[in-house]
Amino acid sequence: MPTPLFPRAPHRLLSVLGVLLCAALLAGPAQAQVAQSSALFLRIEPDSRSAGMGNAGVALADNANAMFWNPSGLAFQDKTQVGLTHANWLPEFNANLFYEYLVGTYHVDGVGTFGGNVQFLNLGEIEVRNGDNVVLDVVSSYQLAVATSYGRKIGERLGVGTSVRFIYSKLAAAPGEGGGDGKASTLATDLSALYRSAPFSLAGTEATFSAGLNIANLGGTLDFNDQTRATDPIPASFRIGPALTVDFDEYNSLTLATDFNKSLVSVDQEVTPDGDTVRVGNNGFQALFDSWGSARGQVVEGEAQSLSLLQQFTVGTGLEYWYSDLFALRTGYYYEHPDNGDRQFLTFGAGLRYNIVGVDISYLYTSEDDSPLANTLRFSLLFQFQ
Repeated sequence: MPTPLFPRAPHRLLSVLGVLLCAALLAGPAQAQVAQSSALFLRIEPDSRSAGMGNAGVALADNANAMFWNPSGLAFQDKTQVGLTHANWLPEFNANLFYEYLVGTYHVDGVGTFGGNVQFLNLGEIEVRNGDNVVLDVVSSYQLAVATSYGRKIGERLGVGTSVRFIYSKLAAAPGEGGGDGKASTLATDLSALYRSAPFSLAGTEATFSAGLNIANLGGTLDFNDQTRATDPIPASFRIGPALTVDFDEYNSLTLATDFNKSLVSVDQEVTPDGDTVRVGNNGFQALFDSWGSARGQVVEGEAQSLSLLQQFTVGTGLEYWYSDLFALRTGYYYEHPDNGDRQFLTFGAGLRYNIVGVDISYLYTSEDDSPLANTLRFSLLFQFQ
């Protein structure tokens, strides 16, 4: 008797999703959405595989890069892996920005799978000028995050996982007294779950279905100026999505994956005793509950647009074809509402697996030649050991 087309998820996963959806419906309005968080390098997708699939990866999460997309994907992995990704970031600016990502995993029988990763974004050199436009200093700026992750199975088909992340940002110091030294740090955590079905029959072929959830970067705020109450929230996010893999025969398989992603950012305005208005970012745990209403979008002709809850979600969907688990071709599409950042692009990618070595490459194509994301290339290496 064939397995049903839509196998039932365990009650635990349904309960978790139900609680989160209820929280979303009952939460109050958000204060802001666009350009309100700092440390945006945490949103850069480090995996060339999923980057070639329209930035869809929350339900895939089947290698060491699961730590970005969905740490609970580690629960289904029993190999030691080491990976590296490099990208020249925003190449159209020609500003010598580059992004590096180092990741590794290790499985312990009966305990689960542990992982660690380092994210680094070089921001180049920045000139510090005063009000008279005189150069005061030239400093190197960068952003860094170091994380450890853990995933474990809860039953045969459900995995859960978490990450703890240290975030450090070194920007140019603001001139003048009380301007701050441009340095700030904080901690964050991820909470995630991943369901994978048993193989089932679909139109005469064998298929598997998975569904993932990751609430990322729940944590504190970045305080670049300890002389005021002004703080910047980090880019917490809510990511959820399904994936379906169809094995046509022993050589050919096709995967369709889709991610729905929403920023969890909440910022208040406060008046200081001196009468100044400052932005105070709320921590990620508070934003998880109060950033589900309408939000502030792009400013058009001097007026900020209002975003509905649906408009705040980005959608990434992609296809991946594998031949004999040796060679892969990928493509995808990413959509963000015009008033919520307006990132819309096609992605393409390819992958090769031989012995213990995996190589992936992705390319981002935009219809606008002057887009800062145009022609972004990512290269990833992945080594897998028994």
